[in-house]
Amino acid sequence: MTTKKALKSAFESMLFVIGEPLDAKTAADTVGIAKKEASEIFRELKDEYEDSGRGIRIKEAGDTFQFVSHEENFEYIKAICTPVRERRLSRAALEALAIVAYKQPVTRSEIDSIRGIKSDRVIEGLIAKELIEERGRSAAVGRPTLYGTTVKFLSYFDMKDLGELPQLDDEELEEAIMSFSDPDPESAIEVGQTKLVLC
Repeated sequence: MTTKKALKSAFESMLFVIGEPLDAKTAADTVGIAKKEASEIFRELKDEYEDSGRGIRIKEAGDTFQFVSHEENFEYIKAICTPVRERRLSRAALEALAIVAYKQPVTRSEIDSIRGIKSDRVIEGLIAKELIEERGRSAAVGRPTLYGTTVKFLSYFDMKDLGELPQLDDEELEEAIMSFSDPDPESAIEVGQTKLVLC
């Protein structure tokens, strides 16, 4: 029989890994106990974290439980999350992503034409990263797939909407894309609070 200590340890690990509200029934089914017992164990853990004055607490909402930071530490959390964040993308990915962002909806052949090179693998990679997505079909011959940016793209670049993109005309966009070939490892484009560092 699994001890309560072992169950608490298992629940802590699950809370840490899942990183979002964990339903008591899901936790109970995972370790093979009743939902009521699971809820009681979560509440005991919750009390233990509060009594020990830890910076991590367990929040209960409905039948779910989640790790959260202690509210008194808000200013410290805010301070450490404020610095500019670096997100690394390859030069090829940045080229294609910039074209999609500014020309969307855009076809693969249009991206290839602007970049001067095939973009199949790059586009597949951006789709896998959920930064771009299919946006239907073009009316052109062969009805090629159209691509556009995603909500995750906005989140990735700390933007509310595409209106926050730096305003560039066609010539400026072409110059920006060409600058991605700059061998300087410090080359970057800044969008909002996010600094894109070229790999």
